[in-house]
Amino acid sequence: MSSKKIFSNLKGRTLVTHQREQKVAERTFFLWNNDHIVSLIAQNRDVIFPIIFESLEKNIRGHWNQAVHGMTANVRRMFLEMDAELFEECHRQYLEKEARAQELEEQRQLTWKRLEAVAAQTGGEDMVMVN
Repeated sequence: MSSKKIFSNLKGRTLVTHQREQKVAERTFFLWNNDHIVSLIAQNRDVIFPIIFESLEKNIRGHWNQAVHGMTANVRRMFLEMDAELFEECHRQYLEKEARAQELEEQRQLTWKRLEAVAAQTGGEDMVMVN
């Protein structure tokens, strides 16, 4: 199995929202304590960092579990120390992606407001109701 597939799978294990998934996330983070795994990550960081980065950032910005949050901070720090330039590039791309997502959400909200305004003006005469 390629490192890209492995870390794409692990990405989903690091970002958890339910308590029962917390243990899976904790076990996944314990991989980072293995020197051999860290060595493989370092060798393949150009592939792995971009895969894992978004999950780490989302955890750092507000994961509810302190243990997962702390382990996320440790892995994030390890990535930064391993290759600061690549880390900053991944961070820049993450911020751009978040900004685009915010813009899309704002456009979606604006479109709905316009549709509601048009519907209010026409009195709903030509509207089709779907249940």
